[in-house]
Amino acid sequence: MVPEGMKPRERGSGVVAGNSLPTSVGRSRLPRVRQLQKTFNNVKITILCGFVTILVLRGTIGVGNLGGVQNSDADSKVIEDIDRILREIRSDSDPDDVIQIPVTVNSTASAGVSAVVYTLENSTYTLGPKISDWNEDRKIWLEQNKEFPTVVGGKPRILLVTGSPPNPCDTAMGDHFLLKGTKNKIDYCRLHGIEIVYNMAHLDKELAGYWAKLPLLRKLLLSHPEVEWIWWMDSDALFTDMAFEIPLHKYNEHNLVIHGYPDLMFEKKSWIALNTGSFLLRNCQWSLDLLDAWAPMGPKGSVREEAGKILTDYLDGRPAFEADDQSALIYLLLTKQNEWMGKVFLENSYYLHGFWVGLVDKYEEMMEKYHPGFGDEKWPFVTHFVGCKPCGSYGDYPVERCLSSMERAFNFADNQVLQMYGFAHKALSTPKLKKIRDSTATPLKNLDDFNLQKMF
Repeated sequence: MVPEGMKPRERGSGVVAGNSLPTSVGRSRLPRVRQLQKTFNNVKITILCGFVTILVLRGTIGVGNLGGVQNSDADSKVIEDIDRILREIRSDSDPDDVIQIPVTVNSTASAGVSAVVYTLENSTYTLGPKISDWNEDRKIWLEQNKEFPTVVGGKPRILLVTGSPPNPCDTAMGDHFLLKGTKNKIDYCRLHGIEIVYNMAHLDKELAGYWAKLPLLRKLLLSHPEVEWIWWMDSDALFTDMAFEIPLHKYNEHNLVIHGYPDLMFEKKSWIALNTGSFLLRNCQWSLDLLDAWAPMGPKGSVREEAGKILTDYLDGRPAFEADDQSALIYLLLTKQNEWMGKVFLENSYYLHGFWVGLVDKYEEMMEKYHPGFGDEKWPFVTHFVGCKPCGSYGDYPVERCLSSMERAFNFADNQVLQMYGFAHKALSTPKLKKIRDSTATPLKNLDDFNLQKMF
């Protein structure tokens, strides 16, 4: 259903059956285009070789008057021409340089309600070789490797995954808050027996930005068969309830657990119906299939831009920008409900994702009235700084507001760890500490007095 006030964009002709996820380029056009590009590149390489020959002759036998060229400026010009040709060859070989992406519209009507589904034809991009027997292979591997159990201490084994770009942030303060966010996640994982991976590498150059998590998740699923759940968490999301544990028993029949609201999802088709900043994915064939179906909208360049137009038309309230992983997942789940939604749990009984704007100014009130362990509005499990870009040079909110709010969230969570050692922050706005109890000659007794073992 197209949201009210938004008209579908009709591009191209023809009809593709089914509610397919928008993707990129059809195979039929690519061989001819690539062959022409290859031929053109060969011509350029031949010209390049001629230039190189001239330079070699000048440098080895001193032919100073070849072609009337007699000075260093002319040599520089030749070198610039060579560089230019090389740049053009590299550009022509760039997968983003696709001439056109065919778009088709499939329109059906039922009981007076029209449905329009857009499809960008694509059978070229994949995350990797198709895997269809992962459940069987994983089961055999686990039977042969008993030293790697999927359950540890009575809990399913979880691997928390987070990361940041490979380059430094635009500011030193951005890097400082990345470090704080990493410490926050390590603290939570240490307290709850969760393994953690911090990634700083782009595993697929086509899936940068929002999409970088998808190839990473696939690699980790396949490389850690002993792990039952992979838990993705954005670098700008902080644990703020260090005592709360995810109730995994609720999800025995589900493979994707993500914060979301069914009314926003199915009634309004809102682009914020769920949030991909923090979600759990079970290690199974279903999850691999989901990643395969999710990824084709993500290749950078024209594919992502065209898909973004389609998502903006289809999802309510979505601004006009390139395709992002969150909108693409919502689109996939809406247009393929029968295929995917049976294994998806939209969680909102606690804050697997908690929007920071409505939370950070209430921390003192929470500390007066409640205690860690609720995970909901009383004491949010996760505070996610959506719209803040402390590592970049842009964002939806003033950078000063974002940084001060992140400092409050970090210290709010850090107090829950520091109290184990008899300290707390003097205020949520400062890293300075104060003692909250004196040292004693019977330190083990203090653990019982403060009931900290039960808290964590």
